[in-house]
Amino acid sequence: MAKKKVKNKIPSKVWTKYKVEGDTLTKSKNCPRCGPGYFLADMKDRYYCGHCRYVEIKPKQEKNSK
Repeated sequence: MAKKKVKNKIPSKVWTKYKVEGDTLTKSKNCPRCGPGYFLADMKDRYYCGHCRYVEIKPKQEKNSK
């Protein structure tokens, strides 16, 4: 029997969702429906959960043009 080819697996990037600032640990927003462990994707104008398709619209920031 021939050996199987090794597939290159893409590692999880969960470590990008956490930030260490001094002694505190902050993390990205979690999905309120799915609970902890399911992070919301940070889009340009919204937060999105890929698991349950929950969407939070970001508040619009008004530009002060003078």
